[in-house]
Amino acid sequence: MAAFVELKGAGLIEKDKNGDVLWSWSYPSVTSEQREYLKLKSGLSSEQSSCVNFVYCQWRQTWYYILRSEFSVDSEGSPLSKVTDVALVLISRDFNPEKYETLCQIFLRQYKETGNPTSVLEGYLSVVTRGTCANDENGKFSSGDFEKKQAYAKVCLKDIIQTFGVEVILMYTAMLLKKRIVVYSPPHSLGQLLDYTRSLPAFAWHRQNWNVIYPYVHLSEPEAEDLASLSHFVAGVTEAAVEGRLDLYDLFVNIPNSQISIAPHAKESFAMGKLHKDIAMAMVQFAEEEGTTDQDMIKEIASKTKELLNNLKSLATTGEDGKLSLSLEALKARKMPPATENFLFSLAACEGFVQL
Repeated sequence: MAAFVELKGAGLIEKDKNGDVLWSWSYPSVTSEQREYLKLKSGLSSEQSSCVNFVYCQWRQTWYYILRSEFSVDSEGSPLSKVTDVALVLISRDFNPEKYETLCQIFLRQYKETGNPTSVLEGYLSVVTRGTCANDENGKFSSGDFEKKQAYAKVCLKDIIQTFGVEVILMYTAMLLKKRIVVYSPPHSLGQLLDYTRSLPAFAWHRQNWNVIYPYVHLSEPEAEDLASLSHFVAGVTEAAVEGRLDLYDLFVNIPNSQISIAPHAKESFAMGKLHKDIAMAMVQFAEEEGTTDQDMIKEIASKTKELLNNLKSLATTGEDGKLSLSLEALKARKMPPATENFLFSLAACEGFVQL
């Protein structure tokens, strides 16, 4: 079996001195739709230069990692002498930005050094077949150095909680109840947008599911349509017009304004009770403690979630099929406040404790 089967392809996009952006190479193949999508994400066609050279995005269950760099060749006789910028693209099945950024850097250095995509192909095939890529001048890579949990744990939860205060409970609730979250930040803050979107699944750490994030989405027709078809996601958008797209989200997070708003149709799902307030206060207080790290925050929040789930399991019964089943009547018997009852029953449904 191949050591690194997650990789699905690679490509190079170039911008010349006339401002034209073209695909120069791909392996094994890239569809015309993918090419247009990746040209947009690369930023090479944009008149505004991004302060972020490395971006990652998900589209139709495939991950794309793009590293952009200025490109200069001294020799006028070189076939690449007219190239001003180049973007290296890696296509993969898994989420691991640090792993693929490292690999992008190695491949891009090789290409800038040789001007020949064959050097990229050689490195690509080495990684696919052996899981490693070694070049003394351009860097070394081993897939075994990049575990999924390391990528999942690279979050900025403490910053998010300190920025939004007790309202962070809305994000926590949205993640646990598998709602649609749109996070907005302007283009010049794309780096922060990527950090925020990759952090939110840590509020539901027990699920270990980072495939719900779409870190960098444009409101173009194919992307918006695909997003609208999903029932649960965290999407990062740099276009302010997204706030008016109430059909796309249940919860809207505005990073520059430090504000969170709930779509009218989702108000009932976000009704807050004492349980929510207690969890929110605990998160805020823990984030304010000196020396608290993001990894500490993950553990603390995961512990609160585990308590909730254990309480639900204690109220559930085990069916003949061995699966837990929780009825609304069992919750009502506890005479909880309506908001708490609604939240816990919805959570039980999301965890598969409710037999529908």
